[in-house]
Amino acid sequence: METVAILFMVVVAPLWMLLHYTTRWKSTKTISNEDENILGELWESADRIDSRLKNIERILDAEAPDWRKK
Repeated sequence: METVAILFMVVVAPLWMLLHYTTRWKSTKTISNEDENILGELWESADRIDSRLKNIERILDAEAPDWRKK
């Protein structure tokens, strides 16, 4: 009985853990569809914010030319 437990702890358990974490690592290595959608939404939000900031700067440049110096 003790030899079975020792054999399990020395051979089976490490192989099991190695295969388990290798599979986990491979599955997390790629980006999921949900993550890809979130990144796309964030990219679109960043583009909108950038466009808004450029418009605000353009308006301020026209109405208060030395606003950047303040």
